[in-house]
Amino acid sequence: MEKTTVSRDGTRIAYTRTGRGPTVVLVSGALSTGGTMAPLAAALADRFDVTVYDRRGRGESGDTAPYAVEREVEDLAALIDALGGEVSLFGVSSGGALALRAAASGLPVRRVAVYEVPYAMDDATARTGAEYRERLTEALGQGRHGDAVELFLRLAGLGEEMIQGARRSPMWAGMESVAPSLAYDDAVMGDNRVPRSEIASIACPLLALAGGASDGWWHEAARAIADAAPDGSYRILEGQTHMVEPGVLAPVLTEFFTR
Repeated sequence: MEKTTVSRDGTRIAYTRTGRGPTVVLVSGALSTGGTMAPLAAALADRFDVTVYDRRGRGESGDTAPYAVEREVEDLAALIDALGGEVSLFGVSSGGALALRAAASGLPVRRVAVYEVPYAMDDATARTGAEYRERLTEALGQGRHGDAVELFLRLAGLGEEMIQGARRSPMWAGMESVAPSLAYDDAVMGDNRVPRSEIASIACPLLALAGGASDGWWHEAARAIADAAPDGSYRILEGQTHMVEPGVLAPVLTEFFTR
């Protein structure tokens, strides 16, 4: 059953809760809503009380201008309070960057796990991220939401044929509807580098994951995240890509969250 809570700035945040056990909140990445995390929630629900939520500007949640990353941390604070006051967090991709920020901010987080946060591991990739930010800002400022989605898909490595196929698909309208939130994910990523000093302030255990079939820089980023944390660990999920399978991920998270 969908429920709502209200963030500090008055924004309504919609969430769905399922299962029984210790409380876990799943944080989605770019172009996604809480529903994107539903298969993983189902895989965890036999051991945990799992919550998925629509980040602000997506799905059934509201939005309030001007945006700031701190507002998304406050959204999580309100959600955690509504859930009883202490949770474990799991974030995927840019949602992982938000989970790390939330844990570093001092919210009551028992454990935090992230999967393939797309931090740049070299200067060229960082520059590509900066160029993407400039072009994304321009596209969104002109109301060209479809172009903004294309920019993101290119950044994610999709070829032109796949992008044009996506444009013709039934899912395109949904992606365009959440296109303004691409700027939010970009802001959460900061300067696109691993925020080592911020991660160093995370007091709880941290697990950074990457897929064995993903490019090596994903592994480097996960290792750098783990190395920056006072109590960090790092693990590769063999055979997995950025689109990690819930059935492979869930046992790893279960072991970490119940350790």
